[in-house]
Amino acid sequence: MLLNVHIKNLALIEDADITFTDGLNILTGETGAGKSIIIGALKIGMGGRLPKDMLRDPSKEGLCQLLFIVNDERIKGALKELEVYPSEDGELIISRKIMGNRTVNTINDVAVTAAKLRDVTALLVDMHAQHEQQTLLKKTEHLNILDAYGKKVLDPLKENVKKAYHAYKDIEEKLASATMDDSDRNRRLEFLKYEVNEIEAAALRPEEDEEVERQYNRMTNARDIVSAAGSVYAETGYEATDSVGNKISRALNSLRAVKELDPELENIYGQLVTVDSLLNDFNVDISDYIQGMEFDNETFEEVVKRLDVINNMKGKYGDTISVILEEAEKKKREIEQLEQYDRYIAELESSRSSAEETLKASAEELSKARKAEAVKLCDSIRGALADLSFMEVKFDMVFDRLSFPSANGIDDCYFVISTNVGEKLRPLYEVASGGELSRIMLAVKSCMASEDNIDTLIFDEIDVGISGMAAQKVAEKMNVIAAAHQVISITHLPQIAAMADSHYCIKKMAENGKTVTKIERLSAEESVNEIARLLGGASITDAVISNAREMKSMASNIKK
Repeated sequence: MLLNVHIKNLALIEDADITFTDGLNILTGETGAGKSIIIGALKIGMGGRLPKDMLRDPSKEGLCQLLFIVNDERIKGALKELEVYPSEDGELIISRKIMGNRTVNTINDVAVTAAKLRDVTALLVDMHAQHEQQTLLKKTEHLNILDAYGKKVLDPLKENVKKAYHAYKDIEEKLASATMDDSDRNRRLEFLKYEVNEIEAAALRPEEDEEVERQYNRMTNARDIVSAAGSVYAETGYEATDSVGNKISRALNSLRAVKELDPELENIYGQLVTVDSLLNDFNVDISDYIQGMEFDNETFEEVVKRLDVINNMKGKYGDTISVILEEAEKKKREIEQLEQYDRYIAELESSRSSAEETLKASAEELSKARKAEAVKLCDSIRGALADLSFMEVKFDMVFDRLSFPSANGIDDCYFVISTNVGEKLRPLYEVASGGELSRIMLAVKSCMASEDNIDTLIFDEIDVGISGMAAQKVAEKMNVIAAAHQVISITHLPQIAAMADSHYCIKKMAENGKTVTKIERLSAEESVNEIARLLGGASITDAVISNAREMKSMASNIKK
């Protein structure tokens, strides 16, 4: 449920804080008062595109903050998959701060992208934007409505079709790339054999490149290395008079002469013997290292040539030896395919036939399930339309077939309707008027709402083009929806305003030399006065007030 909206420095709104309730929340106001700005701010808060010049004062920060309470465990589970977690008491705070051309989006103080905001709010809010009923005039949207209605049954079947379609297309692409004439095939075969022979002739070993590079680096730096190692050997050995080895030998001789005079010197003498032994081992090791560094130009040339071969192979076939060897294996497999070309093509064609059968079977299974869901959806919509004063209405769905399945199946379907007795069913996108579209969309929304878990429905003037009895029926239908969902709706009809559980008025006024939009929740008496304004326009008489009060009373009785 959307509990609170805080809007700051957006369009005509300087600072607005709106607390919504459960049930039916109705927003009314004079034309031009800023009702659309409220909806626009909500869209921004839900991750929508930020219009240019949306900031009221460009020098200040804009804000749209939405506070949701999430109690439904299924929604919590879906949010968890998006790595979004409400607080322990179910609170989820979505915030968008606008600073010049930059926005900062957060969910419970964790920074997220606008796309993440849209994914999250899609689980929490279903917004019917102004004129959205025009989507009913798009044939392609009808299948989307059916799929959304029956998603629990249809989504797994749609996924099967999608996988089968991509498997089929993969084989088709392999066939297309494999199809070549004899001359092309022979040229390709010769080229592949040349490449494989070249790689095999190089006789590469895994990680050989690293080993050869180490040898090369050591050889190219041998003079400096040998010079430094020789200097260390001279300093620590036993040849020079002042070398460390000779100094330690002299020190040992000095201690050896006196160590028997004092037993404590025995331990010190032993330590020095150990040092001398270690130094001797060290000198043997460094001497062996220097001798191992001795190599002739022929050996160096062999290393250079081997490194050139390895780098040449890398330049042609891959960055590492393991990649080059993998490429060789791939080329061998392609050679085998080309040498047995007819069999390979036959296997691909057999695989394509099998994949096509699987795709068509999956598409047929999906189509059958869609038709079953369409029966339920159309029955539900007919009932909702009857509630909305469509007498003797007929409503159904026609299923045509595509010539070949797509990733979305084989169905090409659309709604048909007849609103008058004796009238043939005709495509919805051809016959519905504006007022009828508003009521049909409300009927569709009411049926969809009964099937999903979304707590909050927002309607932006879904009552366009209706009045009289139809308006009353729309109000009653919205009341029914609000029994199971939070509904927030902008309206200009008194019948719908009278049905409100919470009534808000949007006003535009001058304040400190500026035009601002403000919104406030009305008391029961203030609601009656606002309904009277909707009824009577500029002239609010006692009779209009009485009529408004009677409408409010009738709405209360309907709610009971």
